[in-house]
Amino acid sequence: MAATLRTRISDWIRQGLVAAQEAGDLPAFEVPPVVVERGRREEHGDYASSVCLKLAREARMNPLEIARRVVAHLPEVDFVGRVEAVKPGYINVWLDERWLAVQVESILEAGESFGALDLGRGQRVQVEFVSANPTGPLTVGSARNAVLGDTLASVLAAAGYEVEREYYVNDAGSQVRKFGESVYARYAEALGESAPFPEDGYRGQYVADLGRELAEEAGRRYLEMEYKEAVRAIARWAVDRVLEWIRKDLADLGVHFDTWRHERSFYEEGLFDKVLGMLRERGYVVEYDDAVWFRHPDLEKDAVLIRSPKVIPEPSERPTYLASDVAYLWDKLVERGFDRAIYIWGADHHGDVPRVKAAAKALGVDPDRLVFILYQLVTLWRGGEEVRMSKRSGEFVTLRDLLDEVGPDPIRFMLLARTADAPVDFDLDLAVEQSERNPVYYVQYAHARIASILRHAQERGWSLDEPADLSLLHHPSEMALIRKMLELPEVIEQGARKLTPHFLPFYAQELAATFHAFYRDCRVVSSDPADADLTRARLRLVRAAKSVLARVLHLMGMTAPERM
Repeated sequence: MAATLRTRISDWIRQGLVAAQEAGDLPAFEVPPVVVERGRREEHGDYASSVCLKLAREARMNPLEIARRVVAHLPEVDFVGRVEAVKPGYINVWLDERWLAVQVESILEAGESFGALDLGRGQRVQVEFVSANPTGPLTVGSARNAVLGDTLASVLAAAGYEVEREYYVNDAGSQVRKFGESVYARYAEALGESAPFPEDGYRGQYVADLGRELAEEAGRRYLEMEYKEAVRAIARWAVDRVLEWIRKDLADLGVHFDTWRHERSFYEEGLFDKVLGMLRERGYVVEYDDAVWFRHPDLEKDAVLIRSPKVIPEPSERPTYLASDVAYLWDKLVERGFDRAIYIWGADHHGDVPRVKAAAKALGVDPDRLVFILYQLVTLWRGGEEVRMSKRSGEFVTLRDLLDEVGPDPIRFMLLARTADAPVDFDLDLAVEQSERNPVYYVQYAHARIASILRHAQERGWSLDEPADLSLLHHPSEMALIRKMLELPEVIEQGARKLTPHFLPFYAQELAATFHAFYRDCRVVSSDPADADLTRARLRLVRAAKSVLARVLHLMGMTAPERM
């Protein structure tokens, strides 16, 4: 689809403005962007524009008179049935119902590509998300990150962008070493030996499980090695095992990545040294207190790139997160040439954003090509009480726990249904409730109900592929359903422009409600031979509704069940 209905109507009104100027009915002035909104009330039309209100001063005319002159010069188009200029200067537009009915066939022909746009024009966008430290299982917070990133990537792809999903593996630095020390201690313990447990190590039950697994797999091999060498080897092994868990959990959530980029590669391959050298040459690196600092006029204070050996003895652990972030942004936007890099980060990283943006500017990279989406925390509730978690103490709710209790679809829907900057209260009881109160169930039930209607029709001998006279569709509930289906391209456009995929679950609920109202008001399969043509038309409409509902569910990474 080249453009949404909103865009087509905007262009159409602009044509009327220009035509009125060319005819001398409006004075010459630069025509501004024509903003078109959906009508808030049925009597105000399907769409409305207030552009004429903004032109009153330039045109030196009453806004209503401007609107009337624009309407008089609007060219005829097949998708508009009626247009009016109304006080104080709005242009209200009603879609043509005959045109609406014909769109049922267009929706069916588009299938899973319905709503696809060319907004991105093939621009290469990388969405980097989840990227949790590989030192433990994914938590519920990581689940929100996963759902946001994966759905946003799907929306951007539907809007015409070339999208790559990436997981950034933080496998360098002191946290990985502490993880290795923690597993080493539990490994030794499993073999009946004692080893010091790091003071700020990882104490979850999963660490003990890893230690036992390693003891069974390797025997006493690592106890016979020099301690530091053993810790490094065990850390690599443990990180790989945790990454296996992470891959499995994300796959069960319906999330898959195109690439997994390892932080340690920036140092092993020399990319960080290259980027640090560039910053030095440009005068953005200073050294004092035995440390290496990044200095930029956009920052209130210097930021550490490489810590002092007096603070961190091990050279491989001295680079900070910012050091890796600087190398990573260069890797994304220069080495690999993405047009835009989108980061999904927890809100606690808000202080890192200006530093990374300043580093981009220092390297001559447009900082606007870096986009950061910060999401708030998730709170789990059961029986009206908060389910608490604490990763360090080992008492935390993992994504695996949540998958086993409620399944992937409720997780995805309920974590997506709020804007990223708003916290989420996840009701575990509601997530598994099979009633209209549960929005996940409500939407998926609509799809299953449609599938049941179509099966019933086939059992009665109706062909689902038979052509139909769609002009017979004119009942208000039929028209409402078609109108709601045709909103999907605008929802995709809005999500892609604003990088806010939370519009999808709201639209899905509205579409399900509109279908349920249609089903209440319009009998689909009639036993009366006189209604045969209408039955065929309504079966086409129902098939289209099923297709659009499935499309929305799939954009959200959810299943479209045939039975419930």
